[in-house]
Amino acid sequence: MKKLRKRISLIILAFLVLTLGLTGCQTEEAINKREKTLVISTFESFEDMYRKNIFQPFEEKHNIKIVLELGTNSQRFKKLKKDSKKKKPDVVFLTDYYAMQGVEKGLFEKINRKNIPNMDKLYDVFKEPLGKDYGPAYAISSYGLAYNPDKVKEPITSWSDLWRPELRGKIALSDITVGAGPFLLMIAAEQANVDIKQNEDKAFEKLKEISEHGVKFYTKKYAEIMNEFGSGEIEVMDIYNYDIEIARQHVPNVKWVHPKEGSYALMETVNIVKGTKNKELAEEFIDWLLSEEVQKAQAIDRVESPVNKDVKLTEEQAKWTIYGEETIKGLKTVDLKYINESMDRWTKRWNKEINPQKNN
Repeated sequence: MKKLRKRISLIILAFLVLTLGLTGCQTEEAINKREKTLVISTFESFEDMYRKNIFQPFEEKHNIKIVLELGTNSQRFKKLKKDSKKKKPDVVFLTDYYAMQGVEKGLFEKINRKNIPNMDKLYDVFKEPLGKDYGPAYAISSYGLAYNPDKVKEPITSWSDLWRPELRGKIALSDITVGAGPFLLMIAAEQANVDIKQNEDKAFEKLKEISEHGVKFYTKKYAEIMNEFGSGEIEVMDIYNYDIEIARQHVPNVKWVHPKEGSYALMETVNIVKGTKNKELAEEFIDWLLSEEVQKAQAIDRVESPVNKDVKLTEEQAKWTIYGEETIKGLKTVDLKYINESMDRWTKRWNKEINPQKNN
């Protein structure tokens, strides 16, 4: 009997050791699984194409899981700024002047460029738009105009055409809180023949001229503006080149305009969030994002314009994209720090003088 009890005790002990060992393995496996999850804060638009061309191939290559946090620049940036115990993303996609705010507020990790060799393949202007310690631009967009040629008989060629009397009440433009809003102030200053840094009063006065003539300033209701563009209620609108395909669904023969004074460049940047435990994996992801393979796939699908110099496109593939060194050199850039310093002041003036109905 004693021998039987001893044998049973040994069996129980062996079972407990095995159970604890398996539990330990499962815990370690769970930890490893968590460590192999990369959380990316990104834009809602073109989510399917991002998954196809960027996220899924990276998941398969590295045997990880990518979790997305979706929203507008403003929504995601506000969330990033909050002091919260909730897990923050590892990587964040933001347009350039939101990203500059992130740099100024210390929200990003400094990157190790040696771990991102594809940065050397970028056009120079995209390598360090936020400074050498921070992430690159992974895509470029051009801000210009679109119009319906069935409605607008005299072609649009210039930013000054926004002030044409016959277009009163037929124009839709970005609100100051939308990515392109600050560009409109720059354009108004140019039309008023002043430097906005020296005389922003003149810029606001010039923009007020068309705001008083029924311009619709849109914030989050971009889909509604597109519907109005299709119905003919809106004949001219500001637009990025990557939205032309959407505009064509509403106005098949839409005309895209690079105004003769020049189009404005909007850079889409990628950065690593401060405090991440996945910095090296995040750097590998950025390198993948900048690769010729990804950049070309995104361009062919007309999601984004490439910043990698090695990408070669046919004439058809390059349609609606910002492609090639000469085209990129022709884009206007802005002083991101100056915009950030001015945005609170500009927004207050805008809501009072340019788009007061937004507050009604």
